[in-house]
Amino acid sequence: MITYQDWLKNTEGKSEDEKMNYILSCINSHKSSDDYQNAIIGEDYFNARNTTITKFEKWLYTATGQRVKDTISPNHKLASRFFYRDVTQANAVLLGNGIKWKNGAGGKALGEDFDRKIIDAGRYAQVQGKAYGFFNLDHVDIFYILNFVPFVDEEDSLIKVGIRFWQLDNDKPLRATLFELDGYTEYLYKEGKGQIMTPKQGYKVKVKINEADGEEIEEYQNYPSFPIVPLYANDLKQSELIPLRNKIDAIDLISSGYANNVDEAFLFWTITNCGGMDDKDLVQTLDKLRKLHATQLDGDQEIAANTVEAPYQGREALLTRLEKELYMDAMAFNPYDIASGTATATQIEAAYDPLDEKLDIYERHISEFISRLLDLAGVKDEPTYDRNYHTNKGETIENVLKGALYLDDEYITEKILITLGDKDKVDEVMKRKAATDINRLTTGKPDEEDLNGDQEGEQEV
Repeated sequence: MITYQDWLKNTEGKSEDEKMNYILSCINSHKSSDDYQNAIIGEDYFNARNTTITKFEKWLYTATGQRVKDTISPNHKLASRFFYRDVTQANAVLLGNGIKWKNGAGGKALGEDFDRKIIDAGRYAQVQGKAYGFFNLDHVDIFYILNFVPFVDEEDSLIKVGIRFWQLDNDKPLRATLFELDGYTEYLYKEGKGQIMTPKQGYKVKVKINEADGEEIEEYQNYPSFPIVPLYANDLKQSELIPLRNKIDAIDLISSGYANNVDEAFLFWTITNCGGMDDKDLVQTLDKLRKLHATQLDGDQEIAANTVEAPYQGREALLTRLEKELYMDAMAFNPYDIASGTATATQIEAAYDPLDEKLDIYERHISEFISRLLDLAGVKDEPTYDRNYHTNKGETIENVLKGALYLDDEYITEKILITLGDKDKVDEVMKRKAATDINRLTTGKPDEEDLNGDQEGEQEV
């Protein structure tokens, strides 16, 4: 790990060429780090490319003990999407309804698309172990381990320098942006040689309008602290895959092995009166049967197909146990626990308890992340979250209406619409209700839309 102190030691007093070479070496060192490699693995599992399964090969041993790759028997590689479901579920429940603000200033300061950006950041934090938010004047840009090198201060563990990089392919130019406390610099590398694209400048531009000459840049300014903030998904600051990977691998290997058995173990052949055939002849005969479903026999030779039932009870029992333990280890909501019959609201809430406990920790890290971004924006506000649960809708609405005497109209309307999946219509419905209430107060009659033909023919005098 290259720290902020290492950065200072290797760049202070050095030429620009030496600095550019060091930046490139830091990027290459980052790509070989454990964090970077684990991030690649996390992305693979998130995209159902189980690394353990894809690398698994079947081998045979000859009479002399030599190991050779088995290219004949089936080698299915069935990868689970559990990790994708786990990460998506956590983000959907905690962040699916968007972030609400106590005074509304936070949403304006962090950008109109911040609800989407925080979901992206949360996904990277869970999958790769951490994500980074760059406060860019009036919005937030999200970086992640696969495109950002952080330099952490050895004394206070805060990021003081960072390099964002991107490259289409190994033989394509490499772009890099160096972020420092006093501004940023952009570089371009071609065939290992670097050049400055944009000289160092501040993060904020103070502009002076001159009527004669038009717009002029008066000065560059910076933030009170480094404008890139890390986000973690858990207290261990690691990918959510790490404690789950072994069980995911076990489930995938057992499922793949069972598929292989089904594919090859139901049928085997016996050939009688074939004493003159060696192993090579038997393999050729079997290969012809597989391809043509027919073969030639000599004299009184006979061939017969035999079937055998592949063992599955033990595998099924183990898979069921592993899947249950996997949901427990992931602290995820298992919909199959309440799939039979009509589950009550109490049963559903109980099924969500483990996920709630995990999300309490996740929410704390997200709130800390947002708080540091708001400090950079110079804004005082506090985020709140409305968790997005699957519920017994009828029972939930009934419970809300039972408390109508003690709750205001806006709360009741919002809860009912969120339960029905129409949370975007809250403002529209509240405006219509307000207009109807005003009409009743001023005329003593319902709004014309409420009548809608029920009193057809009647007219106000």
